[in-house]
Amino acid sequence: MQVVYHLGLHCTDEERLLRVLLKNKGRLAEEGIAIPGPGRYRPVLREALKALRGAPAPAEMQDTMLDSIMDGDGMARVVFSYDSFLCVPEKALGEGRLYPMAGDKTRWFPALFPAAETRFAFAIRNPATFLPAVFQRTEGLSFEAFLGAAAPEGLSWAAMVARVRAGSPAVPLTVWCDEDTPLIWPEVVARVAGTARPEGLAGLDDFLATLLVPEGLERLRAVRAELPALTLALRRRLTAAFLDKFARPEAVEVELDLPGWTAELVDEMTARYEEDVARIADMDGVDFIAP
Repeated sequence: MQVVYHLGLHCTDEERLLRVLLKNKGRLAEEGIAIPGPGRYRPVLREALKALRGAPAPAEMQDTMLDSIMDGDGMARVVFSYDSFLCVPEKALGEGRLYPMAGDKTRWFPALFPAAETRFAFAIRNPATFLPAVFQRTEGLSFEAFLGAAAPEGLSWAAMVARVRAGSPAVPLTVWCDEDTPLIWPEVVARVAGTARPEGLAGLDDFLATLLVPEGLERLRAVRAELPALTLALRRRLTAAFLDKFARPEAVEVELDLPGWTAELVDEMTARYEEDVARIADMDGVDFIAP
């Protein structure tokens, strides 16, 4: 059995992937892919991770977890999704780095089902917009306290991904950029689900509906319907063109009103992010989804 952990991360997915997978739960089950509801697995896995802390789960414990999570046997793959698998938003920064617990936590996950093939997946996001967004999800912290010892311009996703790979070098990892998600959404859904038949999945346009004005989405669907074939490359080009012309203003505008943040700092963080993306795409064991 394959066990896929979609780790989020915070403020990158907002459970869109889980909603699409649940909408296609019956269709995916025909391929042996289980998509359990989050209420069934999140508390179970959280308590197991806390209790085991990387020790292999005994067979009886594994059976108990699967019985509480799954409906029946015979599934070849199960997908779990939660943006706080690694930590709560308040702990997304620590020790001057992004997700300081990532190396240890991702080492713990394969021990939950030691005989299974574990896989990880998550999106990354430009720290210039990621940090303000995650801060908004924290409680009782000033922005200075949230940053702690971290220098915003020095934060590195490549270093975080390297810790994940070092913690679980045998676990395949799929990564993509949150900024690219509208263009690669069908591939993201198909890759995480592991479906051999991604065409026709229900709800693939639900995400675009949050980004495009209704007229834009209607016209995009009409253009697609007239095409004899819709390749992934063509789908991306159409999506990019319609986002350029019909995007909801509130969906693409990001206000960065934080103490001490300047345009120069944002430019520096963005340049570092682009360098990190290139480094991550070249890492062994990383399946990077690019547009």
